[in-house]
Amino acid sequence: MTDSIHDIIERYGYIGVALLVALENLLPPIPSEAVLPLAGFIAGRGDASLLGMIGAATVGSVVGAWLLYGIAALVGPLRLRAFVLRHRRWLRIEARHIDRAELWFASRGAIVVLVGRCVPLLRSLVSVPAGFHRMPIGLFTLYTGLGSLVWNTALIGAGAVLGDQWERVGDVVGMLQTAVIVVLALLAAFLVWRYAVRPRLTGDRRPGVGE
Repeated sequence: MTDSIHDIIERYGYIGVALLVALENLLPPIPSEAVLPLAGFIAGRGDASLLGMIGAATVGSVVGAWLLYGIAALVGPLRLRAFVLRHRRWLRIEARHIDRAELWFASRGAIVVLVGRCVPLLRSLVSVPAGFHRMPIGLFTLYTGLGSLVWNTALIGAGAVLGDQWERVGDVVGMLQTAVIVVLALLAAFLVWRYAVRPRLTGDRRPGVGE
């Protein structure tokens, strides 16, 4: 895959970078740590502008995020609510919990999108709740662009600095991804214990999410 990514960037330059980064939002097998540091390496050797690569990657990030946002917005909050309530017995969620979640995202959605675009594994997924809740597209674009700019600058800049050793960036991102997976696993285990296992052990059959 690295060879294919290299060929695309070499052949199409900024457009290739933008396209690959946009697809990275939709296709997990195309990791940003394989695209962005390589773009930085190519810029660092003088075959492209560093700022141009960062700009192209950021445009691609926003376009890819728009696609996921659009898909989630088409599903919409009403369909999501209907699905959740249809399966509330095993999800242990009631309408009031959905209302609380919507209020929480409405008040914190901007920071969630901004920070989420800088977190491995969550970078693409953060567009989904934004689309479900139909966050204003202007704000979504602004915070997606800012968060993506930080991420793209860091990885492209690292690739330019490391030169022939640009692949080392992937090792660092891999460690960050492992840390994120561990945190998410611990969070999932806590939620399962609190809202599924503990209520059964204590005999409380009422949904406990958000309480």
